[in-house]
Amino acid sequence: KQWYQRRVREFRTFQHYFKQINLSNSSSSMLSTGGDKMKIENGTHTLYSVSVSELSENLSTTSIDVQGMSLTFRGKEVVLSLLNKGCEVSNHVMSEDTERCSCGKLSWILRLDKTLMIKFANEKSEREFREILEGLGDPSRLSKFKARTEESSASQYFQFYGYLSQQQNMLQDYVRTSTFQRAILDNHTDFQDKIVLDVGAGSGILSFFAVQAGAKHVYAVEASGMAEHCRELIKHNKYEDKITVIHGMIEEVEIPEQVDTIISEPMGYMLYNERMLETYIHARKWLKKEGRMFPTKGTLYLAPFSDEGLFQEVSNKANFWYQTFFYGVDLSNLRQQAYTEYFKQPIVDTFDPRHLVAKPIKHTTDFLSDTEDSLKKISVDFTFYPHTAAHVHGLAFWFDVSFEGSQKTVFLSTAPSEPLTHWYQVRCLTETPLYARPGQPIIGNVTLISNKRQSYDVKLEMNLAGSSTKVG
Repeated sequence: KQWYQRRVREFRTFQHYFKQINLSNSSSSMLSTGGDKMKIENGTHTLYSVSVSELSENLSTTSIDVQGMSLTFRGKEVVLSLLNKGCEVSNHVMSEDTERCSCGKLSWILRLDKTLMIKFANEKSEREFREILEGLGDPSRLSKFKARTEESSASQYFQFYGYLSQQQNMLQDYVRTSTFQRAILDNHTDFQDKIVLDVGAGSGILSFFAVQAGAKHVYAVEASGMAEHCRELIKHNKYEDKITVIHGMIEEVEIPEQVDTIISEPMGYMLYNERMLETYIHARKWLKKEGRMFPTKGTLYLAPFSDEGLFQEVSNKANFWYQTFFYGVDLSNLRQQAYTEYFKQPIVDTFDPRHLVAKPIKHTTDFLSDTEDSLKKISVDFTFYPHTAAHVHGLAFWFDVSFEGSQKTVFLSTAPSEPLTHWYQVRCLTETPLYARPGQPIIGNVTLISNKRQSYDVKLEMNLAGSSTKVG
């Protein structure tokens, strides 16, 4: 069993890094570079692989030696800074009144304090620049998704979900797929002759379930390349008159009409990871006043756990850095940094519920009433009462969602006591265990702070009642 759990952890860790969705058991927020074409950090967009020339009145051009440019939002204006070797060459302010025009597919001419011609290396960079220009004077025209997400993260995210192999991984999760179908079919009155919106449709499986329940029409919105495969499945199953695929992000597309019911599978690890719940809530703008959402609520559970084997396994990884003569090099001064780094990584696996040393507490999000902004920072205070003496090695997390239909409420749970799903459970270790006696309160807080990598940074602090020692 321990061998199996190790293999599961290794597999999930590989997939975790492949997707580059980084939960961090830390208060710091380390942003990635955003790729070699575009970097987004602290409200500043940096575009590389551009060439800039100054355009004179007689239309002659003088090349400006630059390696890229940054665009910083300042209210309704954008400061355009030309960059060379990481330093600013010049700054120019753009507003909605700035005269500009496109020149071919890859170039723009801007009349600023001087007239600049900017040429981009590819259509992707040009499109990003054009979208920023379109938002001048009206920032709301930039979609909420793009405002909160690094371009590199979004690109990798949609590429990942565009693979049939990943769709298969989700479809073969029997608990997930069968529960969604049961929730929809057991509440067929919420779908019979109704207009339905499927957010993040993927292969379209939920859209097919809605049609099975009698839906009048389904709009299946999918941003990844999976949209084309979805169309092929719909055509193959002869549902073209029932399901319309809309290729794009829900924050940017137009739905032809208001809908009666919204369906989606927006949950990530620890419920909130991937930040698709914000997209799901955003879709409410298309929902009729008394409309339904499937799922309706999501509840995150957390509980302290004791697992000496896991603690030692992670600790031992850092022992590599104890070596004082590694090919003639002393590595030992980096051992503490390595130890801290390993313990910052969440463990995505499954575990025996007997490792839990207290009853869980919960935090619930209502998808029908909570706002997108409420998910930017999630703070949960806790007090646990251990039912046994144990070394507490950290907190375990899992979730469930409820489908509250007009006929029946159906639950999908990822608890360690329930059949395994592809969400597994998540555990955050502390570097130093706490020794708790039966009934001795464990007090603390866990805060999830959203980042632009479609994930959250996790800050965990806890201590024993009557003790000044804090771990996290």
